Amino acid sequence: MLILKQEGTARVHSRTIHSNATPKKFASPDYFGIVGLTMTSVVERHSLKAPTPPRTIGFITASAIVIANIIGTGIFTSLGFQLPGIQSAFALLMLWIVGGITALCGAICYGELSAALPRSGGEYHFLSEIYHPAIGFMAGFVSATVGFAAPIALAAMAFGKYFRGVFDFGSPVVLSFVLVWVVALFHFGNLRLGSAFQNLWTIVKLFLISVLIGAGFLVEQKQAITFLPQPGDTGSVFSGAFAVALVYVMYSYSGWNASTYIIGEVKEPERNVPRSLFAGTIVVMAAYVLLNAVFLLTTPMQEMRGRIEVGLIAGKHIFGTDGGRIVGALICLGLVSTISSMTWIGPRVTMSMGEDHWLLRLLGKKNSQGVPTNAMIVQLLIVTLLLLTRSFESVVQYTQFSLLICSLLAVLGVVVLRVKRPKILRPYRVWLYPLPPLVFAAITFWMILYLLCSKTMESLAGLGTAIVGFALYFCAAKPLGRSA
Repeated sequence: MLILKQEGTARVHSRTIHSNATPKKFASPDYFGIVGLTMTSVVERHSLKAPTPPRTIGFITASAIVIANIIGTGIFTSLGFQLPGIQSAFALLMLWIVGGITALCGAICYGELSAALPRSGGEYHFLSEIYHPAIGFMAGFVSATVGFAAPIALAAMAFGKYFRGVFDFGSPVVLSFVLVWVVALFHFGNLRLGSAFQNLWTIVKLFLISVLIGAGFLVEQKQAITFLPQPGDTGSVFSGAFAVALVYVMYSYSGWNASTYIIGEVKEPERNVPRSLFAGTIVVMAAYVLLNAVFLLTTPMQEMRGRIEVGLIAGKHIFGTDGGRIVGALICLGLVSTISSMTWIGPRVTMSMGEDHWLLRLLGKKNSQGVPTNAMIVQLLIVTLLLLTRSFESVVQYTQFSLLICSLLAVLGVVVLRVKRPKILRPYRVWLYPLPPLVFAAITFWMILYLLCSKTMESLAGLGTAIVGFALYFCAAKPLGRSA
């Protein structure tokens, strides 16, 4: 093992047999000796890291985080934005099936990355290890600025509108602000309280969706539609409108990689993280396909076209006006789970960046319970700014473009890592490799291309955010423990 000291901070360069191993401290004073170990991976830096937080999150909580992080604003809003370009019930349902398959392929790939490179941080950590720290910093910057803050803001906007529509009380903007700050208070406490809070609201959300699906299929007056393919449906599925609509679907599925951001707090991460990604995505995929089928069967398409509150509209057709209000109230409660999961996960990415870069070192600080309080406060401030924009559709397109780029690089990183570091220990491997990463890459690139052509300004804004993060690394983000 070779230890190089610089400005009072030791940086460790080591090759170990297991990628999850930590550098060992030898009793011998000969720190400059050569240790005969098989070289397979570079151990991460620890210069400013606080003590490792306790691993309190099991498979159930990790799966709950994935489910809660996926099921959010999108499922109750996306269908309204898909209907203007697609009128085929078969094509609309195929959107959710294709989106689910894409998310599942991504989850399987992230499972291998999380097992081979076990550290909190998601794409920030993966891309730094696979490609270059600048690429990882770019992904972390996107996640820290819009990746989590924007969905929190969107969910809070929806909460305010649903709450106002159901109870006819309060300002939607004020309600949004109050909700995000109250939820954050639970996560400022400790990890066990956050776990209990997360599991509770995930159960509420799944109960709501189960009730909607069950009641929807029992409604006697159904719309005159069929989910079987009809003439012309093939053209709809391979159209540009389908590709753009798929962006909204992937926004609804975003979060399938949730547990990779908190690997450091998961028990047996090499086993529980891949399992939670797969199980959570499968549950959500089934729920999404069934729920959208219920929306289309019970509610006229023209009533939902271009509308945000499709859940409330469909609820009125399923349960009547008063029942629709109850559905709206339950959706409000379900959105709390989404905001909670992203409030939990987002600061962990910023924290990982703060541990590695001097410019952000204050964000790497944790309290005595292992909660990254500074990073959480910064995320809340960004959410507060986004809540003032009140632009739902543009924020989705802008956010998804930059996030699609990061997830595409991460999934392709499975292939790159197998070529660059074939001997690294992989407790979990991608099934049917290399099919899942290739399927994910093909569908994602298709979306990026059509989104860039049809929503140019929003796409360029998202690309600009990624470029700013990339440039910031070279301008100011000096890595801790490295020479300038």
